[in-house]
Amino acid sequence: MRFGLILLCLFAASPASARDPVLSVPLNCTLGLDCYIQNYVDADPSPGAADFTCGTLSYDGHTGTDFALPTVVDMWNGVEVLAAAPGTVTATRDGMDDYPQGVEGAPDVSGKECGNGVVVDHGGGWNTQYCHMMNGSIQVKQGQRVTATTVLGKVGLSGQTQFPHVHLAVRHDGKVVDPFNPEGVISCGPEAISNGTLWNADMNYVPGGLLSIGVSTEMPEYDMVKAGTAGKGQFSTSDPALVVFGFAYGGLTGDIMRLSISGPEGELVGYDAPIEKAQAQLFRGAGKRSPGAWPPGGYRAMVQLIRNDHVIDQRQFDFAVTE
Repeated sequence: MRFGLILLCLFAASPASARDPVLSVPLNCTLGLDCYIQNYVDADPSPGAADFTCGTLSYDGHTGTDFALPTVVDMWNGVEVLAAAPGTVTATRDGMDDYPQGVEGAPDVSGKECGNGVVVDHGGGWNTQYCHMMNGSIQVKQGQRVTATTVLGKVGLSGQTQFPHVHLAVRHDGKVVDPFNPEGVISCGPEAISNGTLWNADMNYVPGGLLSIGVSTEMPEYDMVKAGTAGKGQFSTSDPALVVFGFAYGGLTGDIMRLSISGPEGELVGYDAPIEKAQAQLFRGAGKRSPGAWPPGGYRAMVQLIRNDHVIDQRQFDFAVTE
């Protein structure tokens, strides 16, 4: 199962006004399968932050929608960034390294927080901006006409970011517009459905979910989990331990990540890891040391993200232990 079993809201695809642009997802991916939305426009005018449903998928002053990839490995596989609507390219930037901020050696991106990017003018005072694209990937030039299928470049890690994504900013006459709530109606829960969005298709709001799970012979480092390089695919009876881990987004205080491994002799790992505070991304793991030798045969790892006693996402990983 992928990125959320319980969907909070389904938002109408019709544009808010006939004169507004109609937008398509700006990544060549399938939302909920190989990409997801990490953050929305901050709808809270106070120093706090809230997305357009009054949820926590935003941060103070955030001015766009973050279409993200689960891991850095997914980024290096190359995911195309597409123009969200027809228009004319008015600005581009390339040449900035794909390097996450907040880690040793990160470059100074002051004044270039958007990283490598593109701006497209759609007429009528509307434009879209695409940030954090991959170094050397920009494929369009200033003055070029584009359609909603034109490849602008690839998803990257340039500028002020800590995870691979494209920050899509939508503006009208210089003012930020939330494509999920173009009228700026402040409401919560089911009432967050507005008179229309700017999207050309129904868009599911998913309040959090699992990005990846895996199994290793030791507790992996968080950097490896985020990169997508943690975990193994082959296991032997002599392995020192079996550890299941889950990588998730949109965690809330009180959530539980349930981790388990079962094998030929039944369950050998079963642990409910609490989420103590709201976190944009999080990782939990649990395991068991070898009893001397693991029984050969088929095993299953399961990770569930639980909120208010309901499973909002789950994934499983089947593997074999051989002699």
